[in-house]
Amino acid sequence: MHAATWDPNQYLRHSGHRVRPFHDLLHRIPELPHGNRPPRIADLGCGPGNVTALLAGRWPDAIITGYDTSADMLDKAAEYAGPTPGGGRLDFRYGDAATWVPDEPFDLIVSNAALQWVPNHPQSFPAWTDALYPGGTFAFQVPANFTAPSHALLGELCDAPRWRDRLSGYGRRFVHILEPWEYLTLLADLGCEAHTWETTYVQLLQGEDPVLDWVKGTALRPVLTALADDPEAREEFLGQYRDLLRKAYPAGPHGTVFPFRRIFAVARKL
Repeated sequence: MHAATWDPNQYLRHSGHRVRPFHDLLHRIPELPHGNRPPRIADLGCGPGNVTALLAGRWPDAIITGYDTSADMLDKAAEYAGPTPGGGRLDFRYGDAATWVPDEPFDLIVSNAALQWVPNHPQSFPAWTDALYPGGTFAFQVPANFTAPSHALLGELCDAPRWRDRLSGYGRRFVHILEPWEYLTLLADLGCEAHTWETTYVQLLQGEDPVLDWVKGTALRPVLTALADDPEAREEFLGQYRDLLRKAYPAGPHGTVFPFRRIFAVARKL
């Protein structure tokens, strides 16, 4: 997997649209089996912490840990760290979803728009569900728009003669995302009551070149990292990609329409 340097502020520029799928996921998570003790929750790929904080709103007394590999994201998330008004606590620490193995039981393990960066993430499902208390839940959502023009054009441009020596493969990274029925089967085989579904959000983005601005916070990060030491090449690449996106996503009278498919799973351990 190509390494990427993350920019929390860029990522949060479209926070309203980015958070909406998590609200929909959170709504489908059942009550946790914590009984008379505080719920224990892990958030894998917590990013800047704004979504992790929503978990404290649902379970005010929970002990919640957000894990991420980006020091910049963890620094931003630290703004949310500490005791919560409901008597719980939020903390954030380094943790890689590609290798993370729980060292204690959890009532909820959740991941929001992070597992797409982990090619073999289904191989971790047994360890994660084993770590759940009976009645606990593993829940996640992942983007599934990798055949959309935004990503297809990025892959084609990275593989073009001008860029292939430096960027070949950087835009074709998420073919390992499974279909909803495949996630359902895997989780059911692990003894969970599983529900999976997909939603296409038809987002109306505002501003100049808003689709480019969107992908600067996510899919474009590896490319921007690879070209960080060559500002002239970086601007050339962005200009070419911008022109392609303008044709694929023309601005309309109300903004730029940007459809975005996402896959959801909620698995309750029986």
